[in-house]
Amino acid sequence: MSDFIFAAPQGRKIPKEDKNFGINNRAKAMIAEKGKENVVNATLGVLLDDEGKLVVLSSVNDVFQSLKPEEFAEYAPISGTPGFRAAVKKDAFGSFEPTRYTEAVATPGGTGAIHSTIANYSEAGDKVLLTDWYWGPYGTIAGELGRSIDTFCLFDENREFNSGDFRRKVEELLAAQDRLVIILNTPAHNPTGYSLTDDDWKQVVEVLNSQPQEKRITLLADVAYLDFAGDGEAYRSFLPILETLEPHILPIIGYSLSKSYTMYGMRCGAMICMAPTQEIAAEFKSVCEYSARAAWSNGNRSGQVILTKIYDDPKLLAKVQAERAGFRDMLLRRGKAFETAAAEAGLEIVPFDAGFFTSVPCSKPEEAAACLEQEGIFLIPLAKGLRISVASVPEEVCRMLPAKILEAIRKVEG
Repeated sequence: MSDFIFAAPQGRKIPKEDKNFGINNRAKAMIAEKGKENVVNATLGVLLDDEGKLVVLSSVNDVFQSLKPEEFAEYAPISGTPGFRAAVKKDAFGSFEPTRYTEAVATPGGTGAIHSTIANYSEAGDKVLLTDWYWGPYGTIAGELGRSIDTFCLFDENREFNSGDFRRKVEELLAAQDRLVIILNTPAHNPTGYSLTDDDWKQVVEVLNSQPQEKRITLLADVAYLDFAGDGEAYRSFLPILETLEPHILPIIGYSLSKSYTMYGMRCGAMICMAPTQEIAAEFKSVCEYSARAAWSNGNRSGQVILTKIYDDPKLLAKVQAERAGFRDMLLRRGKAFETAAAEAGLEIVPFDAGFFTSVPCSKPEEAAACLEQEGIFLIPLAKGLRISVASVPEEVCRMLPAKILEAIRKVEG
């Protein structure tokens, strides 16, 4: 019996509710019943202060409050306002000045960049390559577009980037299809907190450059957490490495203002190509505008104007960056507190560097998560373990959680 009544199934299995938001809703219900002091909600990827309130950069809020009606109410151009397209490239690249041809197209958050990349640079029926620890909506987006996903093992036996399995899977997929979209979420990978090193990136480039020239490979670097990973310039050191890719490989930067500027609800982001030729860059802008018109028409103008104003005022930009750095340091302390406490408790975690999340391997993640919920601790079960949002809980909770998680894992695994 089909679960669909009138809608076309299209091979989809649609859950009754989004898993992550469903767990978050159960956490909120328990908070309402038992009080927030008795519940740990480490589910969603938003930065909360130690009182559990959403962190919103006051410097960004001041710009938002100053907008005139025509600055937020008017339609934005499909590709984004000219000021935004210039500003977002500066924001993404930092002090790095690409020698390749770059174009930026506005998207509704980083999710829009993912959607448009898959839609334009893969064929229906293709597989999109991800790491085996991955953000679930990648698969949802690919499936909705008539694609599917495949994965390679992110870590080898030494808990380092598994370039061998990356090569194996790239070659396997390119033997079966002419195009390949690869998504690497780094730095501060969701869900593990891992960041590819420059040596990791060089291995990625070496693997891709060795693939047949007649194939078309698109490498999407999803850098949603870039400015909360650590020193901005240090974590942009991989960008020059992308310029060593061969002409049959197109790197695209998937950029989001949600985390960096605490503008989650404004859904403002961009996709930025680093094309080997001017013709490929022009095509990128053309096809991405076309897809945008078909999917969301044009993006949120207010977010675009805010970023433009920030980059038009060096003092304001410095203020935003300084305020962000304070919250970034708070986030890093939380992540390192969890990492240290896990080592002390004897809890194995996936290699962690920075960011909103860390993960714990577990053979029975659903059962372990359910066990923890009984104690008022809400985490996200993944295919290979449990995801913990260190962004949403205080440092002292990050120190407490590893022992509780280990206890639950031992209970369900026997």
